[in-house]
Amino acid sequence: MIRTRSKGDPAATQAFAVDLARECVLDKCSDVRILDVRGLSQVCDFVVIASGTSDRQMKSVAQDLEDLGKGRGQPPFRSDRDTGTTWIVVDFVDVVVHLFEPAQREYYDLESLWADAKDVEVPAVAARA
Repeated sequence: MIRTRSKGDPAATQAFAVDLARECVLDKCSDVRILDVRGLSQVCDFVVIASGTSDRQMKSVAQDLEDLGKGRGQPPFRSDRDTGTTWIVVDFVDVVVHLFEPAQREYYDLESLWADAKDVEVPAVAARA
C-alpha cells in the first residue's frame, strides 16, 4: 500500500486531481500532467502541472479551479501568484496545482523534481470553445 498524507479516501483524492486536470484541459492549458507523489511528498498526494498561454488565461484557470474545489466542498487552502503571473499555485492540501508560463515551467522543471512519481492519466477531453 502506498503511504498517503491524506486522511481522506485515496480514490476520491485521485478523482479530484483528475477533475482538476480535466478543468485545466477544458480551459485550454497544454501539457497537463498529474503526478502521484504519495509516499514521496510530505506535503500532498498529487501534483497537477499545466502550461498556460497568458497571464490572463492562467488567472482564469486558477479561478475556475478554485470554483471547482469550492463547489465540491474542497475550497483551496491557499492560492498564490508570482508578480508576473508566470507561475500560479492553487493548494487544495491533498492536491497542489501548478500553472506555469511555458518558459517558467521549463526553468523550474518540477517533473524532474518528482521524477520518481507515477503519472496518472489525464482523460482526453476537448477544450472549451
